[in-house]
Amino acid sequence: MSSIGTGYDLSTSTYSPDGRIFQVEYANKAVDNSGTVIGLRCKDGIVLAVEKLVQSKLLVPGANKRIATVDLHAGVATAGLLADGRHLAGRARDECESYRDNYHIRVPTKILAERLALYFQAYTLYSSVRPFGLSAVLAGWDSPISTVGSDTVVERKQEGKPALYMIEPSGTYCGYRGVAIGKGKTEAKTEIEKLALDEMTAEEALVEAARIIHSVHDEAKDKDFELEMTWISPKSDWQHRPVPKDLADEAERKAKEIIDAANQMEE
Repeated sequence: MSSIGTGYDLSTSTYSPDGRIFQVEYANKAVDNSGTVIGLRCKDGIVLAVEKLVQSKLLVPGANKRIATVDLHAGVATAGLLADGRHLAGRARDECESYRDNYHIRVPTKILAERLALYFQAYTLYSSVRPFGLSAVLAGWDSPISTVGSDTVVERKQEGKPALYMIEPSGTYCGYRGVAIGKGKTEAKTEIEKLALDEMTAEEALVEAARIIHSVHDEAKDKDFELEMTWISPKSDWQHRPVPKDLADEAERKAKEIIDAANQMEE
C-alpha cells in the first residue's frame, strides 16, 4: 500500500495476505540473535540469569548490563537490542513511580507486566514507529497489604509470593514458573521443564540457572560471555538485587562441575 497524502509509508503497518505483520517477526529475530535469558520462579523467590555475550575484549567487565532493577521489589531482564532494553527499564520505573504516587503501594507485578505489554503493543500500530526489538522477563515479589490505624499501609514482605512474566515484541504477555528467551531458548526450556521449581529454594535455583546458561552456550559459534544473575529471595530481603559475587561464583563453580560430570558419563 502506498502513502495517501500522509507523508508516511503505510506498508509497514498493514498485514500480509496470510495475516502476518513482518516487522513484529523481524523483532523476534533480533531477540533470537541475542544471548539467552532465563527466569526461574521457586518457592521462596526468583532468579534471573543472562548470557551476556562479550562483543569485544576491550569492554569493561560488568558494563552494558541486561538486567535492571525497576522498583525495590521488581526487576526486568531483556534479550534483543540493548538500547531498547534501557528504554524499557526507564519506562518500567516511570510506571512503578506513577502507581506508587496514585495508590501509595508498590505496583503488583501483573499490573506492571500489563502496562509494559500495552506499551510494546502500541509500537506495533503505527507506520511512524517500529516494534521494540526485544523480549523481556519481568520478576517481582508481591506482598500482601494490611492497614494499621487509619492511614498507615504495611507490606508484609515475608508473606508475599514471587511472580514471573514474559513480554513479547507483539505485546503478548504471560505468567510463567520458568521461562527462557534468546538464542538458546529451546534447549533452555527443555532443561527448565525437568526442574521441580515449586520445591526449589532460590539458592538452589542459582546453581540450576548457571548450569542451564553454560550448557546452552555454543562455544563454537558464540564469543565469550559473562553470566549476569540477580534474585529476589529472603537473603536479599525480598528485594530485587544482584546476586553477591561469592554466591554467584560458587553457583557457577558447582554448575560447571555438574556439566563436567554429565559429560564424563556420556563418554
